[in-house]
Amino acid sequence: MFSKVLVANRGEIALRVMRACRDLGVRTVAVYSDADKHAGHVRYADEAYNVGPARAADSYLDHEAVIEAGRKAGADAVHPGYGFLAENAEFARKVEESELTWIGPSADAMERLGEKTKARALMQEADVPVVPGTTEPVESAEEVKQIAEEYGYPVAIKAEGGGGGRGLKVVRSEDEVEEQFETAQREGEAYFDNASVYVEKYLEAPRHVEVQILADEHGNVRHLGERDCSLQRRHQKVIEEAPSPALDADLRERIGEAARRGVREADYTNAGTVEFLVEDGEFYFMEVNTRIQVEHTATEEVTGIDVVKWQLRVAAGDELDFAQEDVEIDGHAIEYRINAEDAANDFAPATGSLETYDPPGGIGVRVDDAVRQGDEIGGDYDSMIAKLIVSAGDREECLARSERALSEFEIEGIQTIVPFHRLMLTDEAFRAGEHTTKYLDEELDRERIDQAVEKWGSADTVATADADGESDETDAEEVTEREFIVEVNGKRFEVNLEERGAPPMPEVEAISNGGGAGGQGAQATRSRPEEATSEDDEVVIEGEGEQVAAEMQGTILSVEVEEGEEVAAGDVVCVLEAMKMENDIVTERGGTVTQVLVEEGDSADMGDVLVVLE
Repeated sequence: MFSKVLVANRGEIALRVMRACRDLGVRTVAVYSDADKHAGHVRYADEAYNVGPARAADSYLDHEAVIEAGRKAGADAVHPGYGFLAENAEFARKVEESELTWIGPSADAMERLGEKTKARALMQEADVPVVPGTTEPVESAEEVKQIAEEYGYPVAIKAEGGGGGRGLKVVRSEDEVEEQFETAQREGEAYFDNASVYVEKYLEAPRHVEVQILADEHGNVRHLGERDCSLQRRHQKVIEEAPSPALDADLRERIGEAARRGVREADYTNAGTVEFLVEDGEFYFMEVNTRIQVEHTATEEVTGIDVVKWQLRVAAGDELDFAQEDVEIDGHAIEYRINAEDAANDFAPATGSLETYDPPGGIGVRVDDAVRQGDEIGGDYDSMIAKLIVSAGDREECLARSERALSEFEIEGIQTIVPFHRLMLTDEAFRAGEHTTKYLDEELDRERIDQAVEKWGSADTVATADADGESDETDAEEVTEREFIVEVNGKRFEVNLEERGAPPMPEVEAISNGGGAGGQGAQATRSRPEEATSEDDEVVIEGEGEQVAAEMQGTILSVEVEEGEEVAAGDVVCVLEAMKMENDIVTERGGTVTQVLVEEGDSADMGDVLVVLE
């Protein structure tokens, strides 16, 4: 077994991997961006290294910075979690070629299965049903139109390296092809560093069913049953469960064996997930996720098998110690993604402070998170702050226990989708297990979501005071203690400084002189005064026309208008990426663009004016 593992991720999945490491007696190394200095995974790890600024492309996606952190720490393996670099074959190959061990499938297997066109061709060779479509990337919008004429609309344009609905665009008519083709390419490049796309027939009302796989380096391939991930908004899963309520025993056996055949054909090792679309009693291969999945927890609860531990063991050369017939599905489990989103506002990302964070507990309740009360939830990364996993003897009991657990989950200071989850537990289609991937986006009455948010949304939080009306502050004459985050050669250290009988100290930031080892070098501090502002530093907004502002914090992916251009109400002026989702910024009224205040790549805070119209 490894002695030290670097976890190349953040948030709850980083902490989940670190806990599995600790169970196996393995030390852990965290990497973090400037935005995550105080994040939960950083607090938990045995040591931590800064890999760059908040923008993921300059930190968590920086291959060399992550590998160099592993070298500095003396790690002997890298676990990528999910997202970021988890399905990046180029990064996996770089790790394999270094002195570190890659905890995941080989780079070759990732290339065979991670790129969707190659995966489709391989699955056909393994006699696994696939959705009709291309097995080679398409190069132009015109080619998409030709394919759509053959299959008929709608078709789906998919990023070759995509997953989680990112880089997937549905085209229902010829006049949508150009825009959706470009958007799918742009998302593929932005999220997966791969702008290639392919096309397949779009199924109208399928179930999304996936099979968890474990395979070792000794030729053993096992499946751990299936999960149903059909409840999605904009192709992003929000609730997952195991087993699927939509499969009978025959279909369950056929889909599990198809998944085993497919990964065996690919010479695949470690954990992975084979995803299928199920419609009218038939199933079709969709893609292979060559990594751990967000929803692996549901499988763990019904099988008793720790998937992450087996990732570590397989990468260390261990052989799976159970046969396929030993895998038994016991009971039912449902995972609820606790996202920082406003369900009443089309699940728009939310930011803020966890003024109250009190997760539920009790029998059959598991919470995977990496936050604590008082943490700030920014808009730099994914919106998920926790996962609630409820398990019970059967689905009916699981739903009842879910009602209790969600009602106990107290979060204030930031909007989450807990009210939406509570709504779904009252929804007839969901309770009956009859929902499809289209249910949430196309069938559920949006007013019901608004009502749920109003009924179960976070209460307004107010400052509390002592009984005498005075705020509870420490007397200035008592002990003053400050915690500093100090970085020495990129490694993070926490330093506490205590002074007695002195007034509170001014806010400071620590500066390393770069000397010493293990944080032993001399340290200097300087006061950090409030930043001076002047009129020259401020953006000057001219005229009194409509100001189109950012509704959330994010990064400008594209600017769609120019000064002097005429626009109509509802036109898109910018595309803003927030928490890995593209958001169109549109005008409320028409007019002439008089100012464009942002450029592609700029960061925007909530409320920042992007475009001015007259």
